Amino acid sequence: MLIVVDPSSALPLADQVADCVRAAVARGDAVPGDRLPPARTVAAALGINLHTVLRGYQRLRDEGLVELRRGRSATITDAAADWPRRGLVEAAEEFAAAVRRLGVSDEEAVDTVRSALSSR
Repeated sequence: MLIVVDPSSALPLADQVADCVRAAVARGDAVPGDRLPPARTVAAALGINLHTVLRGYQRLRDEGLVELRRGRSATITDAAADWPRRGLVEAAEEFAAAVRRLGVSDEEAVDTVRSALSSR
């Protein structure tokens, strides 16, 4: 699994590490049972602090995507199998709540989403 960071980004390095793993799960490149590279190896390869990588891994653990075993490994959990869909449902619920607060019609909201998706 490729983990990359951009030191010039405003996003903290630990968040970038976690984002790389989340993206791999979303693409299907990382599946339940897969082991993440050892934090020490990632830190050395990226030239960042070991604790920064561990913070990223701990965020993933807190989200239920990774199981951490001290001295052993970080493993993608079974919960990761439905993680992309779960995240999409949560985002859709937040969007729907915002649509209601703003008093926007369902049609306008859907058109806005379609427009945003097509501009990517």
